[in-house]
Amino acid sequence: MDGLIIREAREADIAAIAAMFAADDVGGHGDTADEAAMPDYLAAFRAIAMSTLETLYVAEFDGQVIGTFQTVILTKLAGRGAVWMVVEGVQTREDMRGRGIGATMIRYCIAEAEKRGLSGVQLTSNMARIDAHRFYEKLGFEKRHFGFRLKLK
Repeated sequence: MDGLIIREAREADIAAIAAMFAADDVGGHGDTADEAAMPDYLAAFRAIAMSTLETLYVAEFDGQVIGTFQTVILTKLAGRGAVWMVVEGVQTREDMRGRGIGATMIRYCIAEAEKRGLSGVQLTSNMARIDAHRFYEKLGFEKRHFGFRLKLK
């Protein structure tokens, strides 16, 4: 998509990112675009921004935030200290889907991991997102593990 920019998120992007998450019916994370929730999102953004291992990105087109994803660099003792990029929170604004934005974001992650000499890129996807699974496989990802989650609050 000509003119698409992938960049690190800024505080001014948080409302647009929260709105994308809130519009996601499958995620079930309790996200909202309600202004009253912005302090929670800003606190999380500031924690991510302070981390040397986490980065929040946006995809911007024509001055609008239309996609987002977050990366975490994870050093594992297993694999003799393998260092992997974990990709989380991949989201494209609903009205912009099907234009290659998600593929551009994931390819950006892969290129960044290669540039840093990392061992690989991994991500998880909600089991209900069958189309997303096909999308990730088309980009070269393999279904290799089964994930578990325990929500505490």
